[in-house]
Amino acid sequence: MPDQLLTIGELAHRAGVAASALRYWESLGLLPAPMRVSGQRRYPESALAQVGVVLLLHDAGFSLAEQKELMAAFTCAPEEWRELARRKLAELDEQIAKAQAAREAVSHAVRCPHDKILDCPNLGSLVTARLEGRPLREAHQHPTTS
Repeated sequence: MPDQLLTIGELAHRAGVAASALRYWESLGLLPAPMRVSGQRRYPESALAQVGVVLLLHDAGFSLAEQKELMAAFTCAPEEWRELARRKLAELDEQIAKAQAAREAVSHAVRCPHDKILDCPNLGSLVTARLEGRPLREAHQHPTTS
């Protein structure tokens, strides 16, 4: 039995996205152009899985351009999409390291015994390191204790 055809509204509703998002993703090539019936878009039911892939890639932090590149590679170039995924992993690791350093610095500020946070030697060493051009994740690796 062939796929049931869905209107753009039906597909949008089932995927939990706006119809305008579907049209935009189609214009970017993330979704294939649907067939037209009396001028209206008609998507095969299998398009729901494609929308799910777009949403999953978005949730994983891939930009629309990266998603387009990945989806093209999915069908014909396994090593290419794996390399794209490896690069995203490295980028995510960097973001996680930055967020962890920021969390440690803020956590210290909350626990800091100094009534005036600007008197804290840890904050002072972080400020100095940052002014020297070192990022927080690097500067916060060896803070002095208070």
